[in-house]
Amino acid sequence: MINGNTGWRGNVVPALVVVLISVPLSMGIAIASGVPPVLGLVTAIVGGLIIGALAGSPIQISGPSAGLAVMVLEIVNGRGLTGLAIIVIIMGVLQIASGLLRLGQVFRAVSPAVINGMLAGIGVLILSTQFHVMVDDNPKATGLENLLTIPEAIYKGIGGGDTPHQWAAFIGVLTLAVLIGIPAIRWGPISRIPAPVAAVVVASFVAWVFNAPIQLVDLPDSVVSAFTYPSAESLALLSEPAVWGTAVALAFVASAETLLCATAVDQMWNGTKTRYNQELIAQGIGNMACGLLGGLPMTGVIVRSAANVEAGAKTRLSTILHGTWLLMFVSTLAFLLRTIPTAALAAMLVYTGFKLVNINAIRELRKFGWGEVLIYVATLGTIVCADLLTGVLVGIGLSAGKLLYTF
Repeated sequence: MINGNTGWRGNVVPALVVVLISVPLSMGIAIASGVPPVLGLVTAIVGGLIIGALAGSPIQISGPSAGLAVMVLEIVNGRGLTGLAIIVIIMGVLQIASGLLRLGQVFRAVSPAVINGMLAGIGVLILSTQFHVMVDDNPKATGLENLLTIPEAIYKGIGGGDTPHQWAAFIGVLTLAVLIGIPAIRWGPISRIPAPVAAVVVASFVAWVFNAPIQLVDLPDSVVSAFTYPSAESLALLSEPAVWGTAVALAFVASAETLLCATAVDQMWNGTKTRYNQELIAQGIGNMACGLLGGLPMTGVIVRSAANVEAGAKTRLSTILHGTWLLMFVSTLAFLLRTIPTAALAAMLVYTGFKLVNINAIRELRKFGWGEVLIYVATLGTIVCADLLTGVLVGIGLSAGKLLYTF
């Protein structure tokens, strides 16, 4: 546990730790979302500089979220980057309005069965999609198809011949081994190295030594050159009800994920607790900025937030420094990021997806009856077989029905 003392010394090291974790995760989530890796970094920078200064949860880290990757991919495939920009701007406006109307507590009232089922469904979709990317193959059209064709991806990774698929699979498996192995090591300095950093460094070094014929991260020389501003033509999307419906769904999922993360952060330290409505307003302002710059939507993210706490963050200065140094890192060391294999980033997301499918959640829900487990399974299954929004609506509908029946 840490206290709320202020000062630079208590925030410098945590900010550096979070930067090292944010770089690979942000690029990997961008790839999973169907956009250039640099846009994930843009969102992480905005999360540090803007939300860090305004947030209601002082040491929560905001940035691109694996939990939104599935929805963003659908938006990009259907409406392109300009459509995504408009939807993210609307999403930000809705979050600001929710905060001003003091609806922060409403998002926290969603049934745990729906939230856990949603996270598990997202985890399955991310795992199944990125499994194909991990062998330098193209993912399939639907989540269910990605899941059913995992054996095909495994065959490509271990099949005969010296192919790029095999090299990518080797790098992916190596990345997974380091991700799993580092936390298990209890020896001094190694145990303090962030596992995502170690995994990416090892994978990049091995790929460079063997000159592996695999895909590497593609980044422009300048972050500014990646900005894609909404055009006058794209404003016509504001008149489409479907666009607003998508923005509402995105805002709901992002807000629920952010406030759940903030609640978890509150339990990790004994400093200032979250002001939920202020956090919603800050997230809305940040997402409007992301939309205007062409970045991804953002949420509070638990992996980076937990790393911030564990490294000893004292105040919101750590989140602001994280955004500042991330901008400097991307601006001056882009050539290093171009040595990272795409397969390594995909492997990190495969691991992230696996962890989202939390089996312990089923045991906890079982304590409240099989009805909660059924809602969890129905939410998860509908997300995988249909889409995220439908799955969440099914879960909420079943929860409401169960509540009515109980009364």
